[in-house]
Amino acid sequence: MTDGVYSAAITMTGGTGRAYIVSPVQLTVSGGSMTARVEWSSPNYDLMIVDGKEFLPVNESGNSVFEIPVYTLDEPLSVQAETVAMSEPHLIDYEITFDKSSLPADNTANVPLIAGGSALGVVVIVGAVIAVIKTKKRKS
Repeated sequence: MTDGVYSAAITMTGGTGRAYIVSPVQLTVSGGSMTARVEWSSPNYDLMIVDGKEFLPVNESGNSVFEIPVYTLDEPLSVQAETVAMSEPHLIDYEITFDKSSLPADNTANVPLIAGGSALGVVVIVGAVIAVIKTKKRKS
């Protein structure tokens, strides 16, 4: 896959069915490696384990968000996620499948939103700031 940021639909099995990962997820491809930014439907996850490696949330508030490696598309990725929603922490087994058919057919990256650092977003913001400065100068 071409380096870039994609939006990929996922399916997930395991757990109790109460918590889920929000789909689609952000999938980043860089130098032949893929990572997914997964957001749980709950703020109560404090750890994910993928391929024996531990990953901590990348955010401090809101629903738990993790950046995890992805090794293949269209095949289940076995993960464990630790929830602290119960009386004591529990590791729960899940399988996440990243749907290759949800990616662009031409294998080009989706343009990320402004929050993702899009050059177009930066141009729009800079243009708006310049317009405000010019307007204020004219009024002075």
